[in-house]
Amino acid sequence: MKALTALTAALLATAGLSLAAQAQTPRSLNLSREERDAIAALQAASAGVDRAAQDAALASARARAQGASARYAVAHYQFQIGRQRNDNAMQTQGAEAMIESGLVTPEEAPGLVAYLAGRALAGRDATKTDRLIARLVELQPNNSAALVDYGQYTASHLTTARRPAAITIRTNAVSLFQRAVAADRAAGRVSPESWYLRGLAVAYDGTRPPISNASFAPATLAFARGLVEAYPTPSNWRDALAAYRDLAGDPVLDLDIRRLMRAAGVLAGERDYMEFAGALADARLIGEARAVIDEGLQRNMVETARIAPALAGRIAPRAVAADRAALPGLRTRAQSGTGAAARAAGDNFYAYGQYAEAAALYGLALQKGGEDPNLVNLRLGAALAMAGRRPEAEAALRLVTGPRADLAAFWLTWLSRRPA
Repeated sequence: MKALTALTAALLATAGLSLAAQAQTPRSLNLSREERDAIAALQAASAGVDRAAQDAALASARARAQGASARYAVAHYQFQIGRQRNDNAMQTQGAEAMIESGLVTPEEAPGLVAYLAGRALAGRDATKTDRLIARLVELQPNNSAALVDYGQYTASHLTTARRPAAITIRTNAVSLFQRAVAADRAAGRVSPESWYLRGLAVAYDGTRPPISNASFAPATLAFARGLVEAYPTPSNWRDALAAYRDLAGDPVLDLDIRRLMRAAGVLAGERDYMEFAGALADARLIGEARAVIDEGLQRNMVETARIAPALAGRIAPRAVAADRAALPGLRTRAQSGTGAAARAAGDNFYAYGQYAEAAALYGLALQKGGEDPNLVNLRLGAALAMAGRRPEAEAALRLVTGPRADLAAFWLTWLSRRPA
């Protein structure tokens, strides 16, 4: 893992400004006359460049420092001189002595702790680094950068951890990333894209072998949705929905997820198109299977010669023509039949891109009942979305609960970027 460069530099810069300001206007400290004189000489020496004079002033002030205030002041100027010299050992000693004095201000503490954490990390002292970053998060529980750094550092231990320790480590890392994003959201900020990607990766990997722990699934989906809400690039949509597909483990839901992937334009590669077309053909949605293959051919993602003969036969022009010719009969049976018949008719009209007609049939299925309302509302929302009827689509999608609610939320996110 890289050093805590961004966070440490930012906090140390802040601490440096605070300390520099104090060097000009020292705060009130409880000092004896002897201590005050020695520290005044040290302050003057710290403002110069004479190293011998600085070292002598430091030794003199340290010998005369009896109380906590004096020890704090000596450490303060030692830190300042160390910064001037770019002497990490001197700065570390000064920072530690300032903290040990018990007189460090709330403004100073985060910068000093961040500096010490950075030095511990550079020195490969894992125990000390972990303790100091944890302390930094305690000092600034809403500092999203500190939380992410702690999450990154925690996750860095996963390469050597074994179960069950790996589960605990991953859980802590995921929680820190979640807290960082939540802190930014509460402050009205959008977290960096890399934070969502890292959180998604750490959480998602926890659902895969050898960990295979389902408890990481909700966090995976939350990071995935947050990613595409904040950074809706094609690659992010693909990563988010691919992770969701892997977690779903439901062939019916898988088909619906692939529909959103196609709507978002993130199907990529021969495998995506072939698998989706095959699943649609298995579901007897011949028109949509044909459309998916045609799209793959147009985008040079699919080669005609590589289409399996069985699939090619099912989506041949004659088969598609016969399937399309059956649509009016399906609609008629839906009017007089069950909710299942209406839902099936809606699926078939959707398959041919007749989204308004599909939406009407899904609405009929809801009226008749007998079908899972979450499945029907999900497909109703998708049909209305594809028909360009955004407000109605959003209303239908918000009714979806249970296992399909996550996909409805993804559709809503995708819709939020579409014209009203």
